[in-house]
Amino acid sequence: MNKEEINVRIKELEQAMLAPDFWSDKKTAQSLIKELQELKDQKEGLGKYDRGGSVINIFAGAGGDDSEDFVGMLFEMYRKFCEGRGWNVDILHRHNNDHGGYRNITFEVDDKNVYGELKGESGVHRLVRISPFDSNKKRHTSFAMVEVLPKFDKNIDIEIDEKELNITFTTSSGPGGQNVNKRETAVRIVHEPTKLSAFIDSERSQLQNRDKAMEILKAKIYNRREEEKKAKESGLYISTTTDIEWGNQIRSYVLHPYQMVKDHRTDTEVRNVNDVLDGELETFINTYKELNK
Repeated sequence: MNKEEINVRIKELEQAMLAPDFWSDKKTAQSLIKELQELKDQKEGLGKYDRGGSVINIFAGAGGDDSEDFVGMLFEMYRKFCEGRGWNVDILHRHNNDHGGYRNITFEVDDKNVYGELKGESGVHRLVRISPFDSNKKRHTSFAMVEVLPKFDKNIDIEIDEKELNITFTTSSGPGGQNVNKRETAVRIVHEPTKLSAFIDSERSQLQNRDKAMEILKAKIYNRREEEKKAKESGLYISTTTDIEWGNQIRSYVLHPYQMVKDHRTDTEVRNVNDVLDGELETFINTYKELNK
């Protein structure tokens, strides 16, 4: 719908709500109220899912142990940011390494306005520092990918051909790779045409893990389709999970030879790196939102 059509429909809905029998059919009334809110959000430049929760994946790129350590640093940064706002963080899956880092971690933040606040964090993040894993104390550069997805319920209308899905079941694993039970409750779903995948092992049953994995996979496919649509309209290049390397980063965290965090999309710079890593992301988030109004 264009802006004129949105305004017309908003007026129609607002007029309908004035009718004395509007609440006679409660289900229809609630549906119309939801449509009105979505149209108003769209008019204000908000996406359909901005007011809802989010699922966030962080996984290591080039850089070995440093990248996996960086994943842990980013997770703690987002955890502190979310908890500072009273948002609950629920870990859905984590693949630990032997040094306290993660090869990848997936967590859910189910609260109001989470996706709208954090969606701009999607992309490649770069860390420059003296590596704690290098006995020669040399400076290393490492990368991690942050993927912020809207939280969908399992009934969301995203068309997926079941024949295009590859579903496998494995035993859930605890820290250090130890199996926490012998039942194959963990679920991995791969969408073969796009190679997008979701792996969940946090729930008690195979069915619960499958439902949660499908929710995340649908969100990934939705995001990919939206990115491709925007890229086609603007002629921009869309980075993928295979591009976690130099030149594709949205933000750099430099700890040596100087200290600074810089967002390359907005040119925003913050000198106090520790504050940023402690969850003070408002400067970056608000500047990005202003730029993309």
